[in-house]
Amino acid sequence: MEAEIFRQLIINPGSASTKLAVYDNESCLFEKKIEHPASDLQKFQRVADQKDYRLNLILDALAEEELTAHSFAAVVGRGGILQPMESGTYTVNDRMKNDLASAPREEHAANLGALIADTIAGMAGIPAFIVDPVSTDELDEVARISGLPELERISLCHTLNMKAVARKVAASLGRRLEDCNFVVVHLGSGISVSPFKKGRIVDSNAAIQDGPFSPERCGGLPAMQLLKLCYSGGYSYQEMYDKLMKWGGMYAYLGTKDVREAEKLAEDGNDQARLVLEAMAYQIAKEIGAMAAVLSGEVDRVIITGGIAYSQFITDRVIARVGFIAPVVVMPGEEELESLALGGLRVLRGEEQPKTYLG
Repeated sequence: MEAEIFRQLIINPGSASTKLAVYDNESCLFEKKIEHPASDLQKFQRVADQKDYRLNLILDALAEEELTAHSFAAVVGRGGILQPMESGTYTVNDRMKNDLASAPREEHAANLGALIADTIAGMAGIPAFIVDPVSTDELDEVARISGLPELERISLCHTLNMKAVARKVAASLGRRLEDCNFVVVHLGSGISVSPFKKGRIVDSNAAIQDGPFSPERCGGLPAMQLLKLCYSGGYSYQEMYDKLMKWGGMYAYLGTKDVREAEKLAEDGNDQARLVLEAMAYQIAKEIGAMAAVLSGEVDRVIITGGIAYSQFITDRVIARVGFIAPVVVMPGEEELESLALGGLRVLRGEEQPKTYLG
C-alpha cells in the first residue's frame, strides 16, 4: 500500500526576503527566495503592514508553478515572537493572529509567517500551522533570574533550526533527541547558544539582547556604560534600539554585516577586521563554555549551525577553545524550511497532535 502524499506550502519570512517551498511529505519539490528591496519595505511603517505585499508576491510565485491554495493539504509558516510557549506544531488561531499583528513583545519578520499562512489556508479551507516558534520557552526556573526582579531573563532563540539539527545529530548517534545533552549554537544575523538537556532548551542567551555580538547586534554589553550612553542625551529610544539591533556588532566596527567581506579584509592585512572576527569567535566560545556548565559538563556534542557556520575562520577558532568539552559537529546553513515541513507532516500523519496557542 502506497503512503499517502501530503503536499504542503512552507513560508519563511525574513527581514529582507521571503523563502517558500512546496513539499510532498519529506521531499522538496520547489523552493524559491523572494527578495524584498529596501525601497519596497520602507513604504511600510510596521512589519505587520507588509503582509499583503508579501502575500501577493507568494501567490504570484505559486501561479508561475501552476499552484493554488487548493493544491495543498496544509500551509506552514514560521512562528514569530509570541507569548512564551512549548515547542511543537501549533494550529494558527485568532489569539495567535491578534498577538502577531499587534506585536506586543517584538516586531520581527517571522511574525508574518502565521498571518500569511492563515490567509492562504483560508482560501482552500485547509489548516495553517507554525512549528517551534522563536518564542519557545523551556527554560528552567533558575535560568530566569537576572539579578533585578523587574528584568526576568527570557527565552528567544533560533528554536526551529536548532531543534532540527539537534534531531539529526541525535539520529546520527542512533539515539533520540530526548536521550541526548547538546550545546547548540546558531550563527546568523543573531547568535543563539543553548543547552539542550534531554531535548529541552533549559537555558539560552536571548539572541536580541544577550550573549555574543553578531554581524549586526551588540549582544551583551557593559550595563553601566550602556546606562550612561542611553542617558547621554545623544540618542532617542529608536536610535538606541537601531544601534543595538541593526547597526551594532561587527557592523559597528567594520561597516559590513557580511562575515565573508570581513574575512577578506583580514586576509588583506586589516588588523581591526582580524581582531573583531577573533573577538566574535572568542565570545561564542565563552558562551558555549557557560552553557556546558548548565549541563554540569555532561555534553554529548557541541553543534554549530547557521549561515556563519560556513566560515572556517570562525568555526576553527571556536572549536580550538571548546573542543575539550565534547566533540564538535558543524552543520552549516539552516534547516528551517524542511523543519517546518516535517512539523506539519507529523501532524497530518497523526504522529503528533497539534497544540493550541493560549497566549
